Amino acid sequence: MGYLKYTQYVYIVFGLYFVYDGFTKLNEQDDNASLSFIIAGMAIFMFFFRRRFVKKFEDRNKKK
Repeated sequence: MGYLKYTQYVYIVFGLYFVYDGFTKLNEQDDNASLSFIIAGMAIFMFFFRRRFVKKFEDRNKKK
C-alpha cells in the first residue's frame, strides 16, 4: 500500500493545472473559467482528504 502515499500528490498537480487553466480562461474572457476553478477546488479537497485517509490507515497499521 505504499502507492497511497504518492497518489495524493496527483490531486495537487491536477489542482494546480486547473487553477492555471482557470486564470488562462479568465484572461481570454471564456465562460468556462468557473468550471476550472470548481474542479481545482475539488482536486485540492481530495488531496487533503486522501492525506488524512493515508494517515489514519498508517496509524491503524501501527496499532496491529
